[in-house]
Amino acid sequence: QYCCIDVLLYYENAIKYYSEALELNSSNAIYYSNRSLAYLRTECYGYALADATKALEIDKNYIKGYYRRATSNMALGKFKAALKDYETVVRVRPNDKDARMKYQECNKIVKQKAFERAIASDETKKSVVDSLDIENMTIEDDYVGPKLEDGKVTLKFMKEMMDWFKDQNKLHRKCAYQILVQVKDVLSKLPSLVEIELKEVKKITICGDTHGQYYDLLNIFKLNGLPSETNPYLFNGDFVDRGSFSVEVILTLFGFKLLYPNNFHVLRGNHETDNMNQMYGFEGEVKAKYTGQMFQLFSEVFQWLPLAQCINSKVLVMHGGLFSEDGVTLEDLRKIDRNRQPPDSGPMCDLLWSDPQPQNGRSVSKRGVSCQFGPDVTERFLEQNKLDYIVRSHEVKAEGYEVTHSGKCITVFSAPNYCDQMGNKGAYIHLRGSDLKPEFHQFTAVPHPNVKPMAYANTLMQLGMM
Repeated sequence: QYCCIDVLLYYENAIKYYSEALELNSSNAIYYSNRSLAYLRTECYGYALADATKALEIDKNYIKGYYRRATSNMALGKFKAALKDYETVVRVRPNDKDARMKYQECNKIVKQKAFERAIASDETKKSVVDSLDIENMTIEDDYVGPKLEDGKVTLKFMKEMMDWFKDQNKLHRKCAYQILVQVKDVLSKLPSLVEIELKEVKKITICGDTHGQYYDLLNIFKLNGLPSETNPYLFNGDFVDRGSFSVEVILTLFGFKLLYPNNFHVLRGNHETDNMNQMYGFEGEVKAKYTGQMFQLFSEVFQWLPLAQCINSKVLVMHGGLFSEDGVTLEDLRKIDRNRQPPDSGPMCDLLWSDPQPQNGRSVSKRGVSCQFGPDVTERFLEQNKLDYIVRSHEVKAEGYEVTHSGKCITVFSAPNYCDQMGNKGAYIHLRGSDLKPEFHQFTAVPHPNVKPMAYANTLMQLGMM
């Protein structure tokens, strides 16, 4: 655990020290390139891209700069830009096997995207559901795992499925399809902004990112109780990617959504999107455990996940944060057409991607998507919409949570020892209807089977960086 904490501190300190060095010598390409690597490791892809670009402005022959810029663009889903830089690296270093592998993988993605655009038609895309014949799918005699009861999710089924997953078994594909088809129907009937009333005597548990860390999800339920009509939960996005048990996490969460549709809530995160799933493991995991067709159905379901939730007209919960422009209202959120991949800008993008900052105003996002917003932005938004505070996730925090903007912006993150290396605690929040005062509960990571994070990720993101 001590070593894990050192990893996080190492990159944070590296950013600090290279920044200080650059204040003394702002024309050193190596300093910018090395700080770019530290930003990559801490997922500040926008800053990493800017530093790599600056290194190349100083020295256009500095080959590591091209490599780092390509990695940054890949992380941001800018595949054509990445390919151009990988081409430069391979041309200069033709015997570099790692660079050639990344060039070939990136080239494959660019061609795949071009093919997808070429075959796309203006007609309404047919759903995977239309091509499924679930009723006639056979469950083999040697399958001894959980099955839905008369096609329905029950508490007995959920307990059996969680134990089945815990022992590293796979749910039968028929059962997985049944859950996905049913949850798509449930989610598609919800508004983009879900609004609930929490009675004075009731409490709700808000969890942040879980990122495929199934055994830590089980620990949350052990510590805080299983979901029920009297123990409601809200999971605030980023259920999948990075952790290598994302299928188990998402099927468990979707199962509880079917069992308790009015008392178990799920919101979309920036990782419930095709580009992220392609790079960070979920697509690869679904294809390894099931099929490409099932991943396409997951993609359809993710598009129907609500984007925000308002509790007692006073607390707004979203995965990312607030907006690139003032004046956004709750009514604007209700009107968002969410059944799509998120755009590169606008309220839907911001809800999934933005981050708070300590200084007033707005600034360019460290991630390269959306923006960073200050306490004055939060104050104006809350005042206009008659809200008390916001709860968001999206960022790993050493203590599992963080309170900023004078208590008006709360971050909660529920994946402890993130990616098996960050050493952070996880946390969840209790809100009670009587006063809506947040109560924070911290927990630490539990052991899991020896399957490393990012095991199913695109090879480009398994960061063997120069």
